[in-house]
Amino acid sequence: QVRMMEFGGGSVQAGGSLRLSCAASGWTYDTACMGWFRQAPGKEREGVAAIYTGTGGGDSPYYADSVKGRFTISQDNAKNTVSLQMNSLKPEDTAMYFCAALGPGTPNYCYTYGGDSFRFNWWGQGTQVNVSP
Repeated sequence: QVRMMEFGGGSVQAGGSLRLSCAASGWTYDTACMGWFRQAPGKEREGVAAIYTGTGGGDSPYYADSVKGRFTISQDNAKNTVSLQMNSLKPEDTAMYFCAALGPGTPNYCYTYGGDSFRFNWWGQGTQVNVSP
């Protein structure tokens, strides 16, 4: 059974930084497209960033326009573990952040569809990020 576990989150003032991590356990594929999504109260869930965990995945991750240049998604040393470094945080980044995965995927598929939540099969419980003005 696949489990997605998120770590990190918390509260920070605008301009600050936070780091989220996600690990997929029980994963049966060698690779995955792993992504972060967020949902603020009263808003739809939106894609934030996604990365293919196989070779070449770091060359072309997906980013939402709203986070480009501020957020960085990366593969960690552990298999099927990714992190999201969030810098220059803004109050509008406040949301519940979810880690999700689809597999096995390809780098191009992950880059093209990494923001489409309906394509992702496995989800974590979410971790809250609060950014105060």
